[in-house]
Amino acid sequence: MSETTPIPEPPGLPFIGHLTELDRELPLRSFASLADKYGEIYRLRLPGRTIVLASSHHIVDELCDEKRFIKIPKGPLHEIRNGVHDGLFTARIEEPNWGIAHRVLMPAFGPMSIRNMFDEMHEISSQLAMKWARYGPHNPIEVSDDFTRLALDTLALCSMGYRFNSYYTEGLHPFVEAMGDFLTESGNRTNRTMPTWFYRNEDAKYWNDIETLRKTADDVLQERKRNPSDRKDLMNAMLNGVDPKTGQHMSDASITDNLITFLIAGHETTSGTLSFAFYELLKHPEAYRKAQEEVDTVIGKGPITVDHMSKLPYINAILRETLRIDSPISQIAVTPKEDTLLQGKYPVYKGESMSMLLKKMHADPAVYGDDAQEFKPERMLDEPFNKLPKNAWKPFGNGLRGCIGRPFAWQEATLAMAMLLQNFNFVLDDPSYSLAIKQTLTIKPKNFRMRATLRDGLTPGMLEHRLAGREPPTEALNGHASKGTAQSPSDGSGKPMTILYGSNSGTCEALAQRVATDASRQGFKVSKIDILDTANGNLPKGQPVVIITASYEGQPPDNAAHFVSWVENIKDRKALEGVDYAVFGVGHHDWVQTFHRIPKLVDTKLEEAGATRVVDIGLTDVGASDAFADFETWEDDVFWPALKKQYGMSAGETESSQGVGLKVSITSPRTSTLRQDVMEGLVVATRTLTAEGEPVKKHVEIVLPSDETYRAGDYLAVLPINPKQIVERAMRKFHLPWDSHITIGSDGMTSLPTETSLPAHSIFGAYVELSQPATKRNISVLAEAAKKDEEQEALKKLANESYEEVLARRISVLDLLEKYESVELPKVSLLTRHSSISSSPLWNPSHVTLTFSVLEAPSKSGQGVHVGVASSYLASLAAGDKLHIAVRPSHAAFHLPQDVEKTPIICVAAGTGLAPFRGFMQERAAMVAAGRKLAPAMLFVGCREPGRDDLYAEELAAWEKAGVVAVRRAYSRKPEAADGGGKYVQDALRAADDEVAKLWSDGAKFYICGSRAVGEGVKTAIVEIAKREAQRKEGKEITEEQAAKWWEGLRNTRYATDVFD
Repeated sequence: MSETTPIPEPPGLPFIGHLTELDRELPLRSFASLADKYGEIYRLRLPGRTIVLASSHHIVDELCDEKRFIKIPKGPLHEIRNGVHDGLFTARIEEPNWGIAHRVLMPAFGPMSIRNMFDEMHEISSQLAMKWARYGPHNPIEVSDDFTRLALDTLALCSMGYRFNSYYTEGLHPFVEAMGDFLTESGNRTNRTMPTWFYRNEDAKYWNDIETLRKTADDVLQERKRNPSDRKDLMNAMLNGVDPKTGQHMSDASITDNLITFLIAGHETTSGTLSFAFYELLKHPEAYRKAQEEVDTVIGKGPITVDHMSKLPYINAILRETLRIDSPISQIAVTPKEDTLLQGKYPVYKGESMSMLLKKMHADPAVYGDDAQEFKPERMLDEPFNKLPKNAWKPFGNGLRGCIGRPFAWQEATLAMAMLLQNFNFVLDDPSYSLAIKQTLTIKPKNFRMRATLRDGLTPGMLEHRLAGREPPTEALNGHASKGTAQSPSDGSGKPMTILYGSNSGTCEALAQRVATDASRQGFKVSKIDILDTANGNLPKGQPVVIITASYEGQPPDNAAHFVSWVENIKDRKALEGVDYAVFGVGHHDWVQTFHRIPKLVDTKLEEAGATRVVDIGLTDVGASDAFADFETWEDDVFWPALKKQYGMSAGETESSQGVGLKVSITSPRTSTLRQDVMEGLVVATRTLTAEGEPVKKHVEIVLPSDETYRAGDYLAVLPINPKQIVERAMRKFHLPWDSHITIGSDGMTSLPTETSLPAHSIFGAYVELSQPATKRNISVLAEAAKKDEEQEALKKLANESYEEVLARRISVLDLLEKYESVELPKVSLLTRHSSISSSPLWNPSHVTLTFSVLEAPSKSGQGVHVGVASSYLASLAAGDKLHIAVRPSHAAFHLPQDVEKTPIICVAAGTGLAPFRGFMQERAAMVAAGRKLAPAMLFVGCREPGRDDLYAEELAAWEKAGVVAVRRAYSRKPEAADGGGKYVQDALRAADDEVAKLWSDGAKFYICGSRAVGEGVKTAIVEIAKREAQRKEGKEITEEQAAKWWEGLRNTRYATDVFD
């Protein structure tokens, strides 16, 4: 007899078992997290039942054996039977109505029947397209809601000739509302822990919702019976079809059950699939571009026909890949027919619930590789898709109980995607949006919004004609502006200008706002300021287009990636004739191989496509200089003079004033406002990590806003508030009482809150930058506002020949305001700061921790103390305080490897660079505690002295004892106490070179986090080790240059860095 292995399970509680392990709103998140912790299989004990969850392909493959495992509706499906009884989706295999309905309906879902439904599918898709066209490019679209309307209306029309008219009514049809509430409560009923009477109100609504569903479906059925038609739809198939096996017709009750079943099962899954597909396309510009190119090549600009549906292999692959990564049906439930062993060792029992966790199985690296978490449609093209192992892709269920409506859903989704990509370009409404999930019977994106811009210069009226296959009237064409031509503002207040930016951290957006603020006094009117992706395929002509963008390790910012993909692939050398442009680029010299790659690429590609460069590209290095100062120098000395020459601007059309056109009044009513780009978090704990007398390093624990998720290695963006002592300085400078309010008016564009009364301390605390070195522009503004001639001259000198002194001594605007007393309030925006998260969601999915150094040192300007804005703000927080935050994903390479059981890791950090690696080790510790056997891990940590600033020493010691990680330390003050006598972390690396080389040869991934000096030191050590290994193993000499080139070539494949200044 085989030796059995117990199925792992979390620690449980009496009576309720593992119920507290589950997120009531999003159980899938809990199931996936437990799979990360416990591995390929685990068991949960819930009130009255157990459930075994499998997440590896080889176990799922076994569970798909219908000779050993069968589908029995349990959990939410069992509750849904209250509404649809033995419909196709919820029937037990032995129930006769299932067999009759299945055999009657199979021909109705055949290829010819589905083709015949195309015209009605096209009609509903056209309604959606027209709604989005009339919304305009600036209104956010509730994506999941509108795709739900699409799927529901399509199903209702094609299956039973019924129109919900969801796009023509403000509210939802009562059937739709009842269905949503019914599905939600069906899920909730499975997790009840109180006596039945406690839920009497919920139960009353539940049964009323079921009555609404059944009455609506039955009314439609009776109407068809009273007024027969020759429609070839599902209703007639059920009314007229005869079961070839029994000779029976479907009963009216069974038809009603299945009409509701089609609407429930079909609308949820298709709308979820389309929503996820557009999310993935917007996050993956190359896939978006290829899909749109395929549509343009195969369909062109004419009407879409049913014959096109089989000629779109890339869209086919997109849908398959979407269903792999984000399958709306996240689990398939079966039960063993008899007691049995899984994989010959895990005992499971007759009647026990078994769940195939598709979210994890579809990302099994054994099938899909180390990049299994990444969205790559190419892996789902026909040839590789057909080579997948059996049962490796299961979004439509299994075997006999698989989805009967798959051909219907596929044609509907393909048509909708093709129509929308043919006629629109899309951008995320919030470029920083990270996928949040809403779970009912299925899963869908939550709070996912995008914006749609018509392509090809179309108007909504012209689109209506195109969708109908008609030529638009001549007057519509003549009355419409030619493609890409911008219209001048009607107020005649300046020449139009478009400003586009690509920005992740906010720097380039802030620079774009500066151009917008300056435009009016230079004789220009900003007709558009927006992210670069909104100009994908559509750059205006006859006006200057200013592009400000950064590079992130050689990649475009999140909100510029579609634009960059487009300009990279323009083949027509005259496509952009008539476009005038200027580019300013932001970069960091640490990324030597990709320094300024994106702005230079955009600058070059636009010219190659026929656009006219108005001014030479401007560039700044944020690692070596002040980006704002560099930008202002380029703007004032190069950009505006070139534009005035290009457009023949006269002196009278421009203003000489450097002022920003702000008007400030002080009032007393109280009100408040919040920033829009972040959400509220809650501090629950803080502690100091270093001994007294050492530079302060702190730990803070924060509850995330609802729906925010993260991975170990991600960042947390924090919107800081200026330190209280700095705000007090500003308040004193302007002689403002603490309860003063300020109202700001503006003649031009500004990022400050305008026309609303706000507390003065809020303006100084949250909206203006008071600590950064003043830029030349800042100083020029102060010089103009100075009342005394001698102060004006001194400030002008600082803005010009003495500006290096400002940078060297970090003289801030506030320093200057205090020194030169006759000047007015300047304006500079406050930016969010990013900090590496130092925790793992396996520790707590709704909490994050940050580990940071508190910067406080004598000011080089000689005026007071220089206080780090973000670190001092975080350090000031205590339990119960709230702050504004948002999770920002780190580079895809800066996360733990997919196959943690086979891939070793080596992590190197100094000081608070330990933060992300604490998250890594915390995640590994959770896995080890759950019984998983992981590949080795080494952590090299540098600090000053043991017992003084040895961060998380006790925690790391416990993890080392548990076999989670091997820790090697370097101490700069006491190298004799370090492993191998290392003073710096690179010394510890050299001392362990044999161990490092062994793990590397075993496929280890290497991670570095710390200052630029740490990054350079580690690189030098690695190059030395590589040279020695080449000599030892292969007997050949390699130069330092060759070793360095080899190392650089492995960036973001075998190693990843997070280097900061």
